[in-house]
Amino acid sequence: MISLVVFLGNVGQQYERTRHNVAWQFASSLPFYNKISWQEKFRGEYAVVETNTLAEWIGQCGLVTTKEGNTPNLPKNAPEKIYFLKPLTYMNLSGESIGELAHFFKIEADQILVVHDELELPLGTVSLKWSGGLGGHNGLRSTKAALGTADFWRLRFGLTKPQNRDIADYVLSNFSAEERPLLEAVFAQSAVLFAKVLLSSDPARLISEWGKKKIAL
Repeated sequence: MISLVVFLGNVGQQYERTRHNVAWQFASSLPFYNKISWQEKFRGEYAVVETNTLAEWIGQCGLVTTKEGNTPNLPKNAPEKIYFLKPLTYMNLSGESIGELAHFFKIEADQILVVHDELELPLGTVSLKWSGGLGGHNGLRSTKAALGTADFWRLRFGLTKPQNRDIADYVLSNFSAEERPLLEAVFAQSAVLFAKVLLSSDPARLISEWGKKKIAL
């Protein structure tokens, strides 16, 4: 199961609404986000939530419930706690923050879910992926270097790779007013996936549906 969720992004007000910070924007859109208590440590903002409490929040929000509408059941192998992390190192050094926290709490790479932007997927697409290539993403490259492996989970939000435009300029630009409604729809549906991943004893079971899912308005 997942024990650590990492939201990749750049710190600073000027980056808040940029494409590269889509993971932080997704985090703040989660219906239980305001219940999470953040503190600064491990070169980032981190939080720890009892897994039973997290399941209650997920049930109260209606993201995942039993047939009777009750709090979802946790697998027998569920960790007691789930950690959340937003590295404050800037994107290119994200792994330094991730590595510190993972080492301190003895969290293995295969228990980590990294939420990030993905140029190789079109805007409106969400993808759950295990391991694999890094797609030129500096945050993922830093994460692999810190963990010593690429064998960690990824939740990817498509950006659409621009034509005839500088990549760095593009990812550091804000989403347009026309793109925001689609992004909000993506976040709303992806929150369900996110909740299911956190409650799943085997996230791989979700890949058949969410390996590359196009969200429509």
